[in-house]
Amino acid sequence: MTVLAQRSRAGHQVAALDGLRGVAILGVLLFHTGHLPGGFLGVDLFFALSGYLITDLLLREVAATGTVSLVAFWGRRVRRLVPALAVLLAGVSLVVWAAGPPDLVRTTRSDGPWVQLNLVNWHLLAESAGYWDRFGAARVFGHLWSIAVEEQFYLVWPVLVLLLARSGRRADGPVAAVAVLVSGASLAAMIALVDPADPSRVYTGTDTRAFSLLLGALVATGPVRTALARVAAGPRAGAVPAVLLAGIGTAWCRTDGTGSMWLFTGGLFLHSLAGALLIGLCVSAPGTVVARALAWQPLRWLGLISYGVYLWHWPIVVLLPASAAGLDGWVRTAAVCAGAIGLAAASKYLVEDPIRFRARWAHGRTGLLAFVLLMAGLAVLWWAMPEPAPVEIDLGDL
Repeated sequence: MTVLAQRSRAGHQVAALDGLRGVAILGVLLFHTGHLPGGFLGVDLFFALSGYLITDLLLREVAATGTVSLVAFWGRRVRRLVPALAVLLAGVSLVVWAAGPPDLVRTTRSDGPWVQLNLVNWHLLAESAGYWDRFGAARVFGHLWSIAVEEQFYLVWPVLVLLLARSGRRADGPVAAVAVLVSGASLAAMIALVDPADPSRVYTGTDTRAFSLLLGALVATGPVRTALARVAAGPRAGAVPAVLLAGIGTAWCRTDGTGSMWLFTGGLFLHSLAGALLIGLCVSAPGTVVARALAWQPLRWLGLISYGVYLWHWPIVVLLPASAAGLDGWVRTAAVCAGAIGLAAASKYLVEDPIRFRARWAHGRTGLLAFVLLMAGLAVLWWAMPEPAPVEIDLGDL
């Protein structure tokens, strides 16, 4: 095993981080089923985790090789994210095509290509599809705005790290500086652009959410790691993570998306910072009570399938109306969770892991060809889905 592989594996096998993913997806599930008003903040934990893990991986590669292989990085991201997403897009679209009402067919046909292009968050904003709009048409792919934000980050951030690595100095310091500057600019943009009537623009826009990812990236850099290591070695090593986790939990219980305007004038930034610091402390002090609790095996397993759970849970919510089969309240929540977890587990063990870890054809030229064919197949699917007939209104009797 190479030095890079050893260091990368050491940095990514922290059980508590898998548990944090499990906490994040639980928050999102409870929010979308009407039980936790601030559970949407679980997305911020996902963002911070992604920023941390990706930056940690990039900086380890720079330390070992002096550079970043963009082709290898993007290839790993494609093998990690695209297979499950493609199965979701094709499977849900075919179900909607076969049995969905015309409005749902229309929005699915409209949104699908933008999901494929990793731009669906901007498409939804252009369509005035508000994130908290409970009265607009349901969209089975509406939740994928956050996946688009992450994938846009994966395209841009490694290039910046590569450029900083080529400056001839240690990359950690410059990367930390850029993360701080861009996070500040992102927060300023959120405050300047927020619309109190509908904060969807600043909540789902990549520019105004970049700080959630970059604060996680900041914690992965050497200067912050050193500072957190001092905290982890001090007498308050266990108290600080507990306070951070309690603050995050309180925000999830007390926050309302449209009724808590403080979120968009610094609250989301502070929540993301708390999440990023909690991540860093779990890595620096894995023996604390909080880190051990987050490493609880069932919670960790849920975190390991959290990507699939996130992909599948919202289409189930949309396609399983509250009136269906008498499902309501916690019974419906249990049905949604069971369906999402079951499909996510099948996706992980039958699709994601085989392609990610064992499929040799998914690498190199054959992998590129498979990706191109997959993208072409999805494009054909959007083209083949018929546009529903427009609603006709008879004005003769008016």
